[in-house]
This record gives sequence, C-alpha cells and structure tokens, in this order.
Amino acid sequence: MGLDFWAADADMVGTLLKVRGIRVGVAIITGSALAVAGVLLQALLRNPLASPDVLGLSAGAGLGVMIAAYAAYAAGLGIAHLGLWSAPAALVGGLGALGLVYLMSQRRGLVEPVSLILVGVVVSILCGSGIEFIKHLLPDRGTAVGRLLMGSVRDVSISMLIGSGLAALIGILAAWTSARAIDAASLPEDEARSVGVHLGALRLILFSVAGVLTAASVVLTGPIGFIGLVAPHLARLLVGPSHRILIPAAAILGATIVVLADALARVIDLGSGPMPVGILTTVLGGPLFIWMLRTQMRAR
Repeated sequence: MGLDFWAADADMVGTLLKVRGIRVGVAIITGSALAVAGVLLQALLRNPLASPDVLGLSAGAGLGVMIAAYAAYAAGLGIAHLGLWSAPAALVGGLGALGLVYLMSQRRGLVEPVSLILVGVVVSILCGSGIEFIKHLLPDRGTAVGRLLMGSVRDVSISMLIGSGLAALIGILAAWTSARAIDAASLPEDEARSVGVHLGALRLILFSVAGVLTAASVVLTGPIGFIGLVAPHLARLLVGPSHRILIPAAAILGATIVVLADALARVIDLGSGPMPVGILTTVLGGPLFIWMLRTQMRAR
C-alpha cells in the first residue's frame, strides 16, 4: 500500500496486520502440520517417499469434506455449507484412505515400498474422481465448495483458525513426545520389539496423529501437494535423523515453505488473479518426487 510502516496510522497498521496475520497463520498451521505428518509416515512405513498427498491421505480428506458438503446441501443447508462437520469428515476420509493404502500394499504381512506408492497414487485418483462426481451432483457443479479444495491459502474465520491450530499443535506435540519410540520403530521389527516398542499400537496412534494433522490442513486450505515430502527431507539434511530434533525442524521448514510459497503465488499474476499455492508446490515438488522415486528404484 506504499505505507511507511513505522509512521503509518496505528489503526491502519493494526488492520493490515490482522488481515495478513490470518493468512500467515493459515500458512504456518498448514505447512507445519503437513511436514510433521510426512515425518511420521516416512518413519512408520520406512519409506522416504511417503507423504500425505502421495499416499492418498490428502485426497481422502478432501473427499470427506466434499461428502460433508453434499450432505449439508441434501439437508437443505445450502451449496457451500460445511459447518462443524468439515473437520471430522476430513479426518475420517483421510484415515480411511490411509488405511486402505496400508492394507492393500502389504505382502506376507510386510509393506512393499513401491507397492505402497502405486496403491497410494491409485487411491488418490479414485478419491479425486469421487470429488468430481459429487461436484457434478451439486447444482453449481461444485463451484462454491471447490474453491475450498483448491489448495490455496485463504482468509478463514478466527474460530476455524484457532480450532485447526489447536489440533495441529496437539498432533505435533504428540509426535514429538513419541520421538524416541519413532527412532526405535525405524529399526528392523525384531530389534524394535526387543527394546520394548509395541509397533502395532505405535503405528495405530501415530497414523491417527498423521490423519489429524492432514485433516487440520485440508480444512484450512484444501490439499497442498509435496510439503509433506519435501520438508522432512530438507530437515533431515539439516539436523539429522533423530526425531526429537527432526520433528520441530520439519514443522518450522514446512511452515516457512508455505508462507514463502503464498507470498510468491500472490506476486505471480497471469491475469486471472493470484495462483493457488497448491499449483506452485506441485509444479516445484513433482520433478523432485520423480527424481527421488527413480533414485530409490535404482537402489533396489
């Protein structure tokens, strides 16, 4: 706005910070939640390519939100009404998709890394098709609700921001307090059990935490790709593999990436308004994912 920040009117500066502060808060919550969810999935599945979007968790959460929106429309509440049911719907959808991927990628009781990725991609496509089908059933073809699932940082209500922020904070703290158990779970299963780690219970709890974190981000911004893949790897390069340090580092990096991506997306204007952050992160993260996948396949 061309204002001298220090000399500007105090009311103007306060309004500016409040309006922009909500968007920054949304970006911080989304980035940190997706990054920590990626850390948990990569550790528990022992697969460096695991992330909420690659395994269908984000798409499943989006499908849950869309089903809740259609149920609200069928109940006569309007075509864009989500209300309090959006968060539980996102959680159920995300965990359902993750559970399906986990069960279908097992062979003789063990998870096949490449099968995990392939099944995750298929489940993501199916959930995306489900979203499009439900859009087709709505009178506006899902235009109103679709804006909520574009993967864009947007202004939300203070209550939604606080609710999602608390859910993300509780999930990150739960992951951080389980850091030593996660370190042990990264060992071969026999060694992990020998040091007293109950892998079944730990996976169930932390998969649920990953679902809560992904649901918190999807409710705020819709699915944003590759943050849960890129941020954990960058954090691991900077601070090492110990999850007690890796989890907070990934949260900080994920939040930073989404905040900067939102700032960059608002600068890029191709004549149709600011670009959604999800498009930008996918364009940048897609080639990185392909490179990592080819690297892993050559190492097998």
